[in-house]
Amino acid sequence: MKIELIISPKAVDHKISTMHKEMDNARTSDSSRTTITELMIPSYANFGGKIHGGILLSLMDKVAYATASKHSGAYCVTVSVDTVDFLQPVEVGELVSLMGSINYVGNSSMVVGIKVISENVKSGLVKHTNTCYFTMVAKGDDDKPTMVPKLILENATDVRRFVEAIYRRKFKQNYETNLKEIKSNWDKQDVASLLKDQRCVSRMKE
Repeated sequence: MKIELIISPKAVDHKISTMHKEMDNARTSDSSRTTITELMIPSYANFGGKIHGGILLSLMDKVAYATASKHSGAYCVTVSVDTVDFLQPVEVGELVSLMGSINYVGNSSMVVGIKVISENVKSGLVKHTNTCYFTMVAKGDDDKPTMVPKLILENATDVRRFVEAIYRRKFKQNYETNLKEIKSNWDKQDVASLLKDQRCVSRMKE
């Protein structure tokens, strides 16, 4: 039996037009790349005299918002933040620069990679203090998630960052699935064995 597939010229034209619009709307990471530099003042310090981690997190959130909103052209909200490791302390009087770039885009979500460095203006010493990833979602005028432009991957670095974001998402999903399974299949003997060499005192009854 011979089957003929008839495609309407209008449907083809519409598909091509849609593809062209998507390409025209696509943006590079350079077009939204954002850097904020701020002087660390005494009021930012904690009891130990170092810059409070909460100050740095707040600045990271600002950079993430600025970067995501520039790419999407919309109001954005923070959905999640990957593990934030404070690699080195930041001192009062140092200049902290936070650099944000779009690493990945979904339908309405964007992953913003942020690198934080601090500079001692007297000695010229520059330290890499943080790297983290913020997931942002673009909102429309109706306060619902809205479609964001595609990301143009211009070079190997752009491709690597995009792929890494995909894997981080998969790892997170696997982690959540495994943790859920552990919670639902609680085994006291396994737990007791796990806690045996840990610095804790378990008073859980057998």
